[in-house]
Amino acid sequence: MTYASFEAEIARINDVLCAVNLLTWDARTMMPPGGVDARGKQIATLVGLARDLATGDSLQRAIEDARAELAGAAPGDSRRLAVEQAAEAIGTLSRIPAKLVSDAAELNTVAQAAWSKARAANDFAAFAPMLERTMEMQREIAAAIGYAEHPYDALVGTYEPGMTWSRLQAIYGELRGGLLPLLARAKEASVRSEILDRAYPVEKQRAFSSLISSRFGYDFNRGRLDDTVHPFEISFTRSDVRITGRFRETWLPGGLFAVWHEAGHGMYEQGISEEFSRSVFTTDFVNLYAVGGTSFGTHESQSRLWENRVGRSRRFWELNFADLQKTFPDQLSDVTPEDFWRAVNAARPGFIRVEADELTYDMHIMLRSEIEAGLMAGDIRVSELPAIWREKIKSYLGLHVPSDTLGVLQDVHWSSGMVGSFPTYTIGNIMSSQFFAAACKERAIADGLESGDYLPLKTWLNGNVHQFGRSKSASQLLMDATGSDLSTTAYIADLARKVDDLTA
Repeated sequence: MTYASFEAEIARINDVLCAVNLLTWDARTMMPPGGVDARGKQIATLVGLARDLATGDSLQRAIEDARAELAGAAPGDSRRLAVEQAAEAIGTLSRIPAKLVSDAAELNTVAQAAWSKARAANDFAAFAPMLERTMEMQREIAAAIGYAEHPYDALVGTYEPGMTWSRLQAIYGELRGGLLPLLARAKEASVRSEILDRAYPVEKQRAFSSLISSRFGYDFNRGRLDDTVHPFEISFTRSDVRITGRFRETWLPGGLFAVWHEAGHGMYEQGISEEFSRSVFTTDFVNLYAVGGTSFGTHESQSRLWENRVGRSRRFWELNFADLQKTFPDQLSDVTPEDFWRAVNAARPGFIRVEADELTYDMHIMLRSEIEAGLMAGDIRVSELPAIWREKIKSYLGLHVPSDTLGVLQDVHWSSGMVGSFPTYTIGNIMSSQFFAAACKERAIADGLESGDYLPLKTWLNGNVHQFGRSKSASQLLMDATGSDLSTTAYIADLARKVDDLTA
């Protein structure tokens, strides 16, 4: 029963990390402000415990015993894969000093609260000291993990294994070449964008976004929707997968599409094979995170697919606008499905990444990636960030940033230590189009999207993406499901077709 002992050791680690996730969810949704310091220590204790369990002698013996037991198993045996995958990831984790892991976990919790307060007060200076320490820690972590070319590679690779800064720069170059001409054309489209700024009561926004999330296939029996400063999804096994939203009365898309984005993440976690719960294939040992998605980019592909490929499609609004109009009869009495589809697809360069249109979204990611790479290489200092942010927004989007709240303070990622995760949003955009194109080759899926039946698409994603958890790499998953590795072709083609429709 040596493999069973290995499974039991892994399950204990996953349990601890699920408890960390629960404390994190509470800290971002319901925890009173006074709980910040104690919560930081609680999370640090549990993360430290998880690291001790993962790098300790007990698990190492279990790995060696399981290897011996499975020596005669076929190379493709899932048990052998689990053992070797755990051993490799734990080897990387072991290179990061235990105190650094614990200190970073505590800082992240405290820094998130400081960021939230600084963001509300438009006070970057109040957050800067914690950000300085965060970046110092991330440079230490990158050095501990190791890299061949650029320190940013080590951090990006923890979220998207195999990705490097040089490869990202090539991808970004392809996207700039494809998206900038489309953006110039899209700005000429006739759009009634003002209809999105009317007063839409938040409770009704929440009700409609939940209704559509259920139609897509998000299971509220194993999930829930709560409010937060910055929307996120988090899970405690596939049986409890929670999503959050951020609603503003005078900006309808911000609430609706953010919820559908998080529901896409949620359906990924809910769709992972039950046999993988509390296993290697639902545990990220390097980031000490209980998650079933094989990479952050793959996770983003699922959220962006439902948000954009489905939720921003013309046919979706032809089918679902009547329900939205019933929800907001006064606000939408003079609006047609075509008007609304055009409005939610308008090219509106803005300051906020999570509210960006499809044609400008990746520009937000590029500038953040450039800043992160500069910070990790020591070419940019934290004190320079507000000015550099303003310069890059002017260069990429032609906008003048009016405040740090709408600029360098808008994202939660740096306060939570997630340096290197931003590129995965663009990777997810690219993958979403590849998965969607492959799925739509099946007649039942195309017919379902035409009639408003989203179950065939969800079922295809369950079978080709979700169920495998972390048992397949992102590249293998993409190749098996679509027949090709990461490519910008389908994504740029999707956006080109949309611009053609908008400007026809």
